[in-house]
Amino acid sequence: MGTISVDGVTRRLGSTTALRDVSFTVDSGEHVGLFGPNGAGKTSLMQLLSTLASPDDGHIRIDGDEVTPDATAVRAKLGVVSHRPMVYGTLTARENLRLHARLRTVDTERVERVLEDVNLRTHASTRVEDFSHGMTKRLSIARAVLHDPTVLLLDEPYAGLDQRSAMDLQRILTRFDDRTVVIATHDLERAVDDCDRALVLVDGTLERTVSLTDLDRQSFETEYLEAVGRPDLQ
Repeated sequence: MGTISVDGVTRRLGSTTALRDVSFTVDSGEHVGLFGPNGAGKTSLMQLLSTLASPDDGHIRIDGDEVTPDATAVRAKLGVVSHRPMVYGTLTARENLRLHARLRTVDTERVERVLEDVNLRTHASTRVEDFSHGMTKRLSIARAVLHDPTVLLLDEPYAGLDQRSAMDLQRILTRFDDRTVVIATHDLERAVDDCDRALVLVDGTLERTVSLTDLDRQSFETEYLEAVGRPDLQ
């Protein structure tokens, strides 16, 4: 479960073509990174995968089901971590997750297990407004996995984190290795550890697919810079 198929997807935003005839598949349990310079189409693609928008042409399917804004069954399979944490600052971590559990009709007993998974059990009774950025990010991940989704979509999960918080988050993400994961990130170094494969987008097109198996950071950086047309930065 958790297979993603993107077939000939084009997305237009006014007079701009954000994505142009993009096709790829993600196998169940595979971790794939989306890379590219600003304006490459990563955000547009993540919005489509998250059911927040529909492609103008082409199809996106998860386990064979069409991904559209009204695809309730598909949305139940998705756990999404975006730039907005989607938690309430005046509530504690536990209260936030219990609220989302009720909205998702999830057994509230799962809240404690998920708090443990993201290393927030000892801070469960603390209001989120008193959390650091890294702790809020971990709570956002807890919210995303609360309903036990088969697919995780992570949009810039390391953005704004210091080195220690980023390392903590990376360790936490390894606990969800059995899920299908798509990560949009600029962090080339962590991609080698987090992902099985990299998709490099340039100006809305899928420019290159790179297997990250047995590839070191320097080698991937070389591949990436060649794909985006900046080999001079090597």
